[in-house]
Amino acid sequence: MKNQNLCLFAFFLTNLCLHLSSAADVLYQICSTTGNYTVNSTYDFNLDKLSSSLSTEAVAEQGFYENTIGTAPDQISGLVLCRGDINSSICGDCLNQSFKDVMNLCPYSKAATIYYDFCLFRYSNQQFLNSSDNSQVIYMWSTQSGRFSGWDPSNNITKDYFNSVVATLLSTISDQAAFNSRKHFWTGAINITASLPVIYGLSQCTPDFSNNTCRACLQDLIDQTLKSFDGRLGARVLGVRCNLRYETYTFFSGNPDQQIGSISGTVIPTPPASSNFPTQPPTMNSPSSTSKGGKIKLLIYVLIIGCFIVFLLIRSLRSAETEISQEERMLATNNNETSSDSPLFDFNQIANATGNFSSDNKLGEGGFGPVYKGVLQDGLEIAVKRLSSYSGQGLVEFINETQLMAKLQHRNLVRLVGWCIQGEEKILIYEFMPNMSLDYFIFDKTRGELLNWERRFEIIEGIAQGLLYLHKHSRLRIIHRDLKASNILLDSEMNPKISDFGLARIFSAKELQGNTNRVVGTYGYMAPEYASEGLFSIKSDVFSFGVLLLEIVSGIRNMGFHQYGDFLNLLGYAWDRWKEGNIAELISPVLTEAPHRQIIEKCIHVALLCVQENPANRPTMSDVIKFLTTASIILPEPKQPAYFNVRVTEQGVEPSCSINYMTLTNPDVR
Repeated sequence: MKNQNLCLFAFFLTNLCLHLSSAADVLYQICSTTGNYTVNSTYDFNLDKLSSSLSTEAVAEQGFYENTIGTAPDQISGLVLCRGDINSSICGDCLNQSFKDVMNLCPYSKAATIYYDFCLFRYSNQQFLNSSDNSQVIYMWSTQSGRFSGWDPSNNITKDYFNSVVATLLSTISDQAAFNSRKHFWTGAINITASLPVIYGLSQCTPDFSNNTCRACLQDLIDQTLKSFDGRLGARVLGVRCNLRYETYTFFSGNPDQQIGSISGTVIPTPPASSNFPTQPPTMNSPSSTSKGGKIKLLIYVLIIGCFIVFLLIRSLRSAETEISQEERMLATNNNETSSDSPLFDFNQIANATGNFSSDNKLGEGGFGPVYKGVLQDGLEIAVKRLSSYSGQGLVEFINETQLMAKLQHRNLVRLVGWCIQGEEKILIYEFMPNMSLDYFIFDKTRGELLNWERRFEIIEGIAQGLLYLHKHSRLRIIHRDLKASNILLDSEMNPKISDFGLARIFSAKELQGNTNRVVGTYGYMAPEYASEGLFSIKSDVFSFGVLLLEIVSGIRNMGFHQYGDFLNLLGYAWDRWKEGNIAELISPVLTEAPHRQIIEKCIHVALLCVQENPANRPTMSDVIKFLTTASIILPEPKQPAYFNVRVTEQGVEPSCSINYMTLTNPDVR
């Protein structure tokens, strides 16, 4: 009951604060010098009529409206836009204030633009509504925020790094605003290391823009922002058609639409009582300061303090509700998890360690860029993954991997030694694995002979244990989403280590399933529900493990440039052999040890259980380990696997299930 009353009080006080804020000083106004109109003229009448229609319709149309009134030479066009996180009442108040203020600040101007925190208004005697022009742009920064000076010089957290983080946030939320929001509005927060504060951002376009036009408009602002606000801790770009803002405190209503990195547990700075935003550069008319009176200002200050108190109370309640249980803490401690970040290396250190990325030290070329062998000054051998600028892995995935790998510790997970970011360079530094990756051995007839069955079974067990840790025994449930042979690295003793966590997703202990509009991973290892609907869960990783298990036993890829009898993949071929009772044909010729025939056939049985089409029928990794390691256990009969009936007919490929098949020529394309 107390919480309920507190929430009602918070709701009332927050809305009151927002109402008063909407009537605050003008951020900026642009008054045209191309001509004036006279009082009681037709143009004056049309402007009054336009203002009334814009306000009414914008409130009804969720904050955006444009209209044209009259005929030349007294024709007038106008546009209003409210910020996407405010309600209709605040939107209406802000617009009504704008119509009053523009008459005082730009008296009798035939064209003007006025900006507030919560809305903007533009009118002109020139037709501009059918244009995507965003030329009336104002660049402003918060004078109370200052510049970035480096929170952690010992870890080489530089201004360039800070700028890269800001660019990542703005690019990410701009993608979402353009392509995933009907209102073309999105907020976000990014927190990738304890050495930096949480950075909050907002992107918005007018809703009439197409997706691509909106994204292009925002990209222009991002490019200019990185040039104009080098190292600034808070800045905004005001534009009629698109706008954006970032700060090191929350400035929008509600929680961020998108969180990059780990936001929870971080102290969120509160906004200063007032933020002054000078223009950069001051090429437009300076905004006039309008006094609201001492009593109103005093009331606003009191309400801001009240809002701050309510914010802290609500935050403390949320913290109590989301606090990790004692049992989870013990589990995390028992698994040696750490919350400390991996070291941030200087680019020159990595260049020296790899012989300036010499081709002689190149270990291979992954989907996201080349990998090099290096030796640090203390003699530690490392593997350096240098992300290509053209690769599909952006800074979001890069951050995701560094955060995950710094916190996860298990003998079957590759250890992240550190990372580096400088300009366009994004580099991950791992412990060096002298025996390359699993695909290097199992898909080559000669090298495959080096892996006898005992060694292969140890590798299978190690991969299963690593996945079980991710799914169950780490503090948070983690879905890898890109488990495949090339992402299993082998150390000097051929112990397997799961690598490449750029596409991994974190779940809370109670979450069972997630979905996404952006399906990423490697086709051939993807579960059908993920490939067709974007649904992923621990059973998605189980499916990938089943595919990998069949590949380890057979020595052939699930998908390749050849056919498997009448099938285009290993799953269909394996199912056909299983039904015929002829699974011996699945076993690699190098695995000729007769004493191991029974356990090899059990592995095929378990693999078919893992790749069943319905995820509910697939075992968990706990079950998989029990199936593989318990001698006297009766396994359930597998049902047909996904993609089992993708056959080759006289007419071509004939799929039997209704998923969205992708046309790929490379079985390892991301």
